[in-house]
Amino acid sequence: MAATTTTLKTIGSYAAIGDSFTEGVGDPGPGDTFLGWADRLAVLLADQREEHTFRYANLAVRGRLLDQIVEEQVPRAKELAPDLVTFCAGGNDIIRPGSDPDDVAERFEAAVADLTGAVGQVMITTGFDTRGVPVLKHIRGKVATYSAHVRAIADRYDCPVLDLWSLKSVQDRRAWDADRLHLSPEGHTRVALRAAQVLGLEVPADPDQPWPPLRPRGSVDVTRDNIQWAREYLVPWIGRRLRGESSGDHVEAKRPDLLPL
Repeated sequence: MAATTTTLKTIGSYAAIGDSFTEGVGDPGPGDTFLGWADRLAVLLADQREEHTFRYANLAVRGRLLDQIVEEQVPRAKELAPDLVTFCAGGNDIIRPGSDPDDVAERFEAAVADLTGAVGQVMITTGFDTRGVPVLKHIRGKVATYSAHVRAIADRYDCPVLDLWSLKSVQDRRAWDADRLHLSPEGHTRVALRAAQVLGLEVPADPDQPWPPLRPRGSVDVTRDNIQWAREYLVPWIGRRLRGESSGDHVEAKRPDLLPL
């Protein structure tokens, strides 16, 4: 069943589902919470409506695999039945050794088919181009394969696509947090602006606006940064995987209900 076409004037409610990317990790908010691109998109959408008439939920939880998102978040999104759902999932599956992007995409499509029959519109998201990301550049082919599937799924179910692969501005290292796995506040802002553009909003800034020039870095600086990154982030991440742990263990959705902003 194809998604019902939803115009900006009819987007009065929005629910975001996914993992750490959609939860907003890397973009600190009040207290111990995160903001992130989905929160920022919600603000842009709310600005199109009269005060207090727009409602927003964010069901995303860091570390979640696709099947966990489908089991835990998709039913809640269907229950809420918002005008718009953004669905970004599969990234944590793809980066795992031995994962098959064709299999992940097949399961993702089944979830999209389920969602499009219950909500107004579903926006789905490609992966980032990882060619400049240490470690992750080695799985660039898998990410590209999965992203091609996402675009094909979008065609079959009439879903708008947030194409992160083509967003060149997030290939700058300043778009990423120190852990190199999550976006920085500016990176999240640029993704929110691109998502708004996909939905047809007029945005206050160009998400692909060039960054200011950076001073050249020597090989010693790069090596030092890579060593520090591996010590602080890569080794703990590998350790959690070996122990079967997730950064999202005991974490709950930050905004489980459709509430006014």
